[in-house]
Amino acid sequence: MFKKIIRRVEYLLSPAAAGKPADKPKQKSVISIYKEQTGNGLFSTMFNKGNYGEFSSYGKLAKLPGYHKALFNIYIPNGKEQTTEIDLVYLHETGIYVIESKNYSGWIFGDEKSQKWMQTFPNGQKFSFYNPIMQNNGHIKALKALLPSIETAQFTSVIVFSERCELKKVIGEAKDTYVIKRNHLSKLMEQQIQSSPNTLEATYIDKIYNFLSQYQKVDKSVKEQHTEKIKEKFSR
Repeated sequence: MFKKIIRRVEYLLSPAAAGKPADKPKQKSVISIYKEQTGNGLFSTMFNKGNYGEFSSYGKLAKLPGYHKALFNIYIPNGKEQTTEIDLVYLHETGIYVIESKNYSGWIFGDEKSQKWMQTFPNGQKFSFYNPIMQNNGHIKALKALLPSIETAQFTSVIVFSERCELKKVIGEAKDTYVIKRNHLSKLMEQQIQSSPNTLEATYIDKIYNFLSQYQKVDKSVKEQHTEKIKEKFSR
C-alpha cells in the first residue's frame, strides 16, 4: 500500500509536457496546475476518489503533444437560468474536447438513446444514472452558446469511466462521441491528434481559456444551487 502511495505522489509531481508557447515559464508539475485551478491539493486529490479520477484523466492529457490548456469543474449557464457543470474542457490545437468523468465501479449498461443507464454489481444491486452521452451533449450545447465563433465540428465528446468498472453493453454511434475507460484515454487522444488538422492557434486557445476561466472556482452558493436543481430534476 505504501509503495502504491509513493508511485501516486511521483506521478502527481511529474511535470506536464504541454506544447511550446513562446512565453512559456518554467514547467509546472501536473498537480500544481490541477491545484491552481481546482483548489484541490495533493492529499485531497489522492484520497478523494472523485478528485483523483478527474485528475487521472488530466494527467494523461497533460503529456500529449501540441499546445493545449485545460479547465476543470466549470459552471456555465445553460440558457434555462441554471448552470451546467463540466468536469474537464481540454483545449488543443486540434479542437475542444469536452470530458465527462464517471468514477464508477461495477458493470455498466446503456446506449445513446436511453435516458437512463444502469450500474450493476455481482450481488444484484442496481443503480440508474442519467445518460452521460446526453449529459455531455448538454455541456457542449452550453459551450457552443458561449463560443459561437467555434464550429460544431471542433467539439468532441469524451465520456471516461474508471478502470474499476466494466463496460458490458454500451452502445453509441454518434459522431465525435466516445465512451471509454480511463486506461484507453491516452490512446484515443493520440489517435485524435494524429488524424485531425490543427484548427486552433495557441493565441486563440489562450483567449478561449481566459474567457472560460471566469466560470471556474465559483461561489459556494452557485455550486449548492446547481446541486439542488439536479436533485429536483431527477426526483420527479
